[in-house]
Amino acid sequence: MLMPHPAVLRTLVDEYEATMASGSAEDETRAQDLAYTLCVSTGTREVTRALEVALGWLAAATAADATTRRTTDGSRVSTDDGPRVYA
Repeated sequence: MLMPHPAVLRTLVDEYEATMASGSAEDETRAQDLAYTLCVSTGTREVTRALEVALGWLAAATAADATTRRTTDGSRVSTDDGPRVYA
């Protein structure tokens, strides 16, 4: 299964949570669109489960970022040879 890039996933989660927190009727359609996109992105059918999966993937991506180091030219080099696939 392809995984969305962590930055894209973080944006979806943040936008969904902000839209749900607003509680305005205008945001209802946007919340439904974001819920659908989260479900498709995580391979789930319920937004609650999609958020759980997304947050788990984001935590894993953050942990993976911690295994990189900066080189003298500012680029990042992985210190972990584990596979990472982002769509």
